[in-house]
Amino acid sequence: MTTFARADTRPLAQWWWTVDRWCLGALFALACLGLLLVLAASPAVANRIDIAEFHFVIRQAVFVSIALAAMVGVSMLGPLAVRRTGVLLFLGALVGLLLTLTIAPEVNGAHRWLWLGPLTIQPSEFAKPGFIVFCAWMFAEGRKPDGLPGGWISFVALCLLLAIFAAQPDFGQAALVTLVWVGMAFVAGAPILPIVGVVSAGAGGLFLAYLFVPHVTSRIDRFLDPSSGDTYQMDTAISAITSGGLFGRGPGEGVLKRVLPDAHTDYIFAVAAEEFGVLACMALVGIFAFIVLRAFQRVMGERDAFVQLAAAGLIGLFGLQAFINMGVNLGLLPSKGMTLPFISYGGSSSLAIGISMGFVLALTRRRAHGRSVLRSAQGA
Repeated sequence: MTTFARADTRPLAQWWWTVDRWCLGALFALACLGLLLVLAASPAVANRIDIAEFHFVIRQAVFVSIALAAMVGVSMLGPLAVRRTGVLLFLGALVGLLLTLTIAPEVNGAHRWLWLGPLTIQPSEFAKPGFIVFCAWMFAEGRKPDGLPGGWISFVALCLLLAIFAAQPDFGQAALVTLVWVGMAFVAGAPILPIVGVVSAGAGGLFLAYLFVPHVTSRIDRFLDPSSGDTYQMDTAISAITSGGLFGRGPGEGVLKRVLPDAHTDYIFAVAAEEFGVLACMALVGIFAFIVLRAFQRVMGERDAFVQLAAAGLIGLFGLQAFINMGVNLGLLPSKGMTLPFISYGGSSSLAIGISMGFVLALTRRRAHGRSVLRSAQGA
């Protein structure tokens, strides 16, 4: 029972009565489920690499706590503060991305992580929400009669980001941000020919990567023709999903997580299926769908172009990343190395998702002007 009265003018009370509490609660539930699944999946991984059994669980509890605190804090910002914070985040992440190309060590053939003492940071995770906010600002400026050529500026920013991702290389993130940018450009009313050009260029880039980047060639070949190479991860993930049945083996009773690489990160959805069953996975999908649809519903009545575009882009990022991760686990997409938001283990991923969804909660708060539909239609 809340202690805030509707007439209370304190900032915290105003936040409580204007934020989407249903979406906020669903995000907290998702984060708690993620911590439960990391508890289920990670001890087997820790034992396999000979570290403390609950090493990943303890770290994830810290990561999730910080991410949720950041989400709540960011959700209290106004649209202008969201724009400023997002742009600064994008610029800072660009610096971090450039550093990965110069000083970051190679891990699994890629330069994606910066080491800061005992911590590792993946700047690309923070670049995504910052990039979306920046592009939303540019698209909104481009709509003004005397505004900046925002569409072209956002296109240049996209090209810069894609060039860095290609150099790392990280083609999964490149494909994700391209899809989100195309969606935002379409919503912003950009001419169709440039959008088609970006899509065509992206397809061409993927084809060139297939021709000249060995690990991309291998992943796509194994996806299209499993007999062409090692499909151990995919086969093990699918076996875990099918062996769980409707109700699963039971918490802690999973077997295949002991041999499944990245069971606590990229393939945590398969672990959830084995231990808790297909019905539990469907419930998890339902939570993701609820958050996406609820947030889109909230933003549909928005009049401000920046708020509309930024919220739509961030929601699309959240939903697409979840879809890609689940698709990989189900064998419907080639392996991408992409985490499941708020579920997979990872500090950079958790914190970046917390900031992203904090932006969404901030942008979808009911305000005195600009929200004509939901302001009167919803009381919660």
